[in-house]
Parts: sequence; structure tokens; C-alpha cells
Amino acid sequence: MSLRSDGTWQIILADLALILFLLTLLAVPGASANKADDPPAQRAEFAPSQALFRPDTDGPGLDEWLRGQVRDPRATLTIHARYREGDSDAAWANAQALSKQARDLDWPVRLVITQSNSADLYASIGYDAPADETAGDDAN
Repeated sequence: MSLRSDGTWQIILADLALILFLLTLLAVPGASANKADDPPAQRAEFAPSQALFRPDTDGPGLDEWLRGQVRDPRATLTIHARYREGDSDAAWANAQALSKQARDLDWPVRLVITQSNSADLYASIGYDAPADETAGDDAN
């Protein structure tokens, strides 16, 4: 009687090696050496948005929209303003106006203003770190 090896153990071993490779690959970005070189203020992190507001002339204002949201003390309202070159003053004024509406309702606010090729303004509610623990926050 002769036994033939069909090679299934080799396929299983190759699958396990591939899984180990993928797991190792997923762990690599978390151990990046570049993070130590970046100053903490350059690494602001944002949680996924739980709700998103975009100003619209036909829609509610931010204050009305916030009154309709479920309030969670862990949530932070982040106002994102992007502006084209030379238009930073208007972006800052619009972001501050939204920030004032939110602060009047006692929402913790973070402003993020960046230069871009296109102008945009929106607010998002997320479970970010509290204002005193996240670098680059602007609570005013």
C-alpha cells in the first residue's frame, strides 16, 4: 500500500504565513519611527463624526441643529474651516461665528482652520479627547 501526499499541509502552512505577514503589516504603522520626530501639535487626531453640520441658507443654523442633537459630555464639536489663499480672514470669521453659537449652548468647541484649494466650512460632533488633553485645541 502506498500513501500519496497531496500537499494540503503546504497550503495550510502558506495560509498561516500569509496571515502572519498581514498581521505584522497592520502593526507596522503604529510603531512608526517618524512619530517621534513630529511635534505633538502636528498630530491632532479626530474621532469619526457622529453627526455632521454644513451651513445652508435653507436649513437650520448651527444653534438649532445642536439643540436637536443628543448631548453627551464626551462629545466635542469640531469646526473645520478650509480657505483658499488670501481668504483666511473670512474663514476665521465664519468659524468664529459658528463657535460662538456652540459655546452659547455650552458645547466644547475645537476650531481647525487650514489652507486648501477649495473653501469649505462644516462642524462635526465626535468623541475626541477632551480639550485639555488634545494638542492644538482652541476652546475660545
